Amino acid sequence: MPLTLLRHTAPAVGPEVCYGASDVALAPGFDAEAAAVLARLPRTARIVTSPLARCARLADFLGARLGVPVTVDPDWRELDFGAWEGHPWPEIPTPEVEAWAADFMEARPHGGESVAMLLRRVRRAVARCCPEETWLAVTHGGPIRAALFAAGGGSGSWIRAVSFGGTVALPRALGVAPAHGTAADRLWGVYP
Repeated sequence: MPLTLLRHTAPAVGPEVCYGASDVALAPGFDAEAAAVLARLPRTARIVTSPLARCARLADFLGARLGVPVTVDPDWRELDFGAWEGHPWPEIPTPEVEAWAADFMEARPHGGESVAMLLRRVRRAVARCCPEETWLAVTHGGPIRAALFAAGGGSGSWIRAVSFGGTVALPRALGVAPAHGTAADRLWGVYP
C-alpha cells in the first residue's frame, strides 16, 4: 500500500513570503478546499500530520469525516528558514540566497535548518508509517519534495510543483522501511 503525502490547503499569506516553520493561518476558503481534498482521497487507515495548524486542521477535518485516527508527528513539519521566516523572498539578501543555492543540502545562511536536516527528519517520519496499512501524511511542500528525493526522484524533486491540497503517492517499497536492516531501511537511511 502506498503512503499518500498531502500538502495542506492554501495559507493566508502572500505567495512571495517565506513562511516555512511559521504557524500561519489558513485562507478563508478552507472548508471548500478541504471538502474537495476529501472527495478525491484514497482510502486510508491512519493519518499522520505536521503539528503546524495549517496541516493539523486539515488532518482533523479529514480524520473526523473518514473515521480514522490522527497522530501528530513533528518530523512532518516544514523546513525552518530561521531569520528568513515571514520576509518576502525578494527582500532576503541576495548573497544569502546565493550561498544557500551554492550548497543547497548543507547551507544554513538563514540560521534555521539545512535541507539535509529536513531530509533526515522526513526519512524518520516515513520509516514510522506502517507498511501493512495505507497511511496519509498531511504535510508541507518541503517534506513532500524531500520524500520524493529520498525515493529516488533525483534533484528534480526539489523543484517539483506540489499544489495546495495536492497529493503524491509513494510506493510502499520506497515509502516505508518494513523491518530494520532491510534494503528499504538502507534506502531511507534509518538503519546502517
